[in-house]
Amino acid sequence: MFRPKIPTMPQPTSLVTPPTLIEPTTVTPAPSVPPPASPAPAASRPVVQLTPGTVLALVGGGTAVVLVVGAVLVSMLLAVALTATSVAVCAVVTRSLLTRR
Repeated sequence: MFRPKIPTMPQPTSLVTPPTLIEPTTVTPAPSVPPPASPAPAASRPVVQLTPGTVLALVGGGTAVVLVVGAVLVSMLLAVALTATSVAVCAVVTRSLLTRR
Protein backbone atom coordinates (compact mmCIF):
# COMPACT_ATOMS: atom_id res chain seq x y z
CA MET A 1 0.00 0.00 0.00
CA PHE A 2 2.79 2.40 0.84
CA ARG A 3 5.09 1.39 -1.99
CA PRO A 4 5.80 4.14 -4.53
CA LYS A 5 4.50 3.57 -8.01
CA ILE A 6 7.28 4.08 -10.50
CA PRO A 7 6.06 4.88 -13.99
CA THR A 8 7.32 2.65 -16.77
CA MET A 9 9.19 4.05 -19.72
CA PRO A 10 6.94 4.11 -22.81
CA GLN A 11 8.22 2.15 -25.78
CA PRO A 12 8.60 3.93 -29.15
CA THR A 13 5.70 3.28 -31.48
CA SER A 14 7.30 4.24 -34.80
CA LEU A 15 10.64 3.82 -36.52
CA VAL A 16 13.45 5.59 -34.76
CA THR A 17 16.02 7.34 -36.92
CA PRO A 18 19.64 7.18 -35.81
CA PRO A 19 21.13 10.43 -34.56
CA THR A 20 22.86 12.57 -37.14
CA LEU A 21 26.60 13.04 -36.91
CA ILE A 22 27.64 16.60 -36.06
CA GLU A 23 31.07 17.58 -37.30
CA PRO A 24 33.07 19.95 -35.11
CA THR A 25 33.93 23.34 -36.53
CA THR A 26 37.06 25.31 -35.92
CA VAL A 27 36.91 28.63 -34.13
CA THR A 28 39.06 31.38 -35.56
CA PRO A 29 39.75 34.27 -33.21
CA ALA A 30 39.03 37.78 -34.43
CA PRO A 31 42.01 40.09 -34.91
CA SER A 32 42.79 41.91 -31.69
CA VAL A 33 41.85 45.57 -31.58
CA PRO A 34 43.72 47.88 -29.22
CA PRO A 35 41.54 49.15 -26.38
CA PRO A 36 40.26 52.71 -26.72
CA ALA A 37 42.06 55.44 -24.89
CA SER A 38 40.94 55.79 -21.28
CA PRO A 39 38.74 58.82 -20.62
CA ALA A 40 40.00 61.66 -18.49
CA PRO A 41 39.42 61.07 -14.77
CA ALA A 42 36.23 62.63 -13.50
CA ALA A 43 36.51 65.55 -11.15
CA SER A 44 36.04 64.54 -7.54
CA ARG A 45 32.63 65.35 -6.14
CA PRO A 46 32.43 68.10 -3.57
CA VAL A 47 31.93 67.11 0.05
CA VAL A 48 28.36 67.55 1.28
CA GLN A 49 28.24 70.40 3.74
CA LEU A 50 25.38 70.57 6.19
CA THR A 51 24.01 73.99 6.90
CA PRO A 52 22.00 74.73 10.05
CA GLY A 53 18.82 74.72 7.96
CA THR A 54 19.44 71.22 6.55
CA VAL A 55 20.37 69.88 9.99
CA LEU A 56 17.13 71.29 11.38
CA ALA A 57 15.15 69.75 8.50
CA LEU A 58 16.79 66.34 9.06
CA VAL A 59 16.10 66.43 12.80
CA GLY A 60 12.49 67.51 12.19
CA GLY A 61 11.95 64.78 9.61
CA GLY A 62 13.42 62.12 11.88
CA THR A 63 11.25 63.27 14.77
CA ALA A 64 8.15 63.14 12.57
CA VAL A 65 8.95 59.60 11.45
CA VAL A 66 9.48 58.44 15.04
CA LEU A 67 6.20 60.01 16.16
CA VAL A 68 4.19 58.49 13.30
CA VAL A 69 5.66 55.01 13.80
CA GLY A 70 5.07 55.27 17.55
CA ALA A 71 1.45 56.31 17.06
CA VAL A 72 0.83 53.38 14.71
CA LEU A 73 2.39 50.90 17.14
CA VAL A 74 0.45 52.25 20.12
CA SER A 75 -2.84 52.11 18.20
CA MET A 76 -2.15 48.49 17.22
CA LEU A 77 -1.37 47.64 20.85
CA LEU A 78 -4.59 49.27 22.02
CA ALA A 79 -6.60 47.40 19.38
CA VAL A 80 -5.18 44.07 20.53
CA ALA A 81 -5.76 44.95 24.20
CA LEU A 82 -9.38 45.98 23.60
CA THR A 83 -10.06 42.84 21.58
CA ALA A 84 -8.59 40.62 24.29
CA THR A 85 -10.60 42.42 26.97
CA SER A 86 -13.86 42.06 25.07
CA VAL A 87 -13.23 38.36 24.46
CA ALA A 88 -12.50 37.88 28.15
CA VAL A 89 -15.71 39.69 29.15
CA CYS A 90 -17.73 37.57 26.72
CA ALA A 91 -16.17 34.41 28.17
CA VAL A 92 -17.02 35.45 31.75
CA VAL A 93 -20.62 36.33 30.82
CA THR A 94 -21.08 33.07 28.90
CA ARG A 95 -19.64 31.07 31.79
CA SER A 96 -21.90 32.77 34.31
CA LEU A 97 -24.95 32.17 32.11
CA LEU A 98 -24.14 28.49 31.71
CA THR A 99 -23.42 27.82 35.38
CA ARG A 100 -26.46 29.70 36.76
CA ARG A 101 -29.12 26.96 36.72
